[in-house]
Amino acid sequence: MADNLNRGTGRRKNAIARVRLTPGEGRVSVNEKDPLAYLGRRVLEMAALAPLRVTGTQRKFDISIKVIGGGTSGQAGAIAHGIARALIRFDPDFRATLKKAGLLTRDARMKERKKYGLKRARKAPQYTKR
Repeated sequence: MADNLNRGTGRRKNAIARVRLTPGEGRVSVNEKDPLAYLGRRVLEMAALAPLRVTGTQRKFDISIKVIGGGTSGQAGAIAHGIARALIRFDPDFRATLKKAGLLTRDARMKERKKYGLKRARKAPQYTKR
């Protein structure tokens, strides 16, 4: 039962991240890989691990993350959201810090669907007069 308290689900665009925290020395794995190796860019790794930096818990937890869907940017956002939610379940005192940093809000922006008769969501085919 205590294991369920250390979980968090994060979402961004079409990506979903399931995060599991366990007290440890700071190992992080994303789909069984190192975060930088999986996400490919240092900026995305930093964005994904921002909740740990904000709360000062980088070396206190081992984190196992399973992420599916979306692209690397969406996955990094989903990971950050999931870690933040898991940290709150572990210690509710982190809530104010994480909320102030904007890490608890689910970013609801999604790709707009393509409409028929158009090339993309809003781009119309070129108009020809004759």
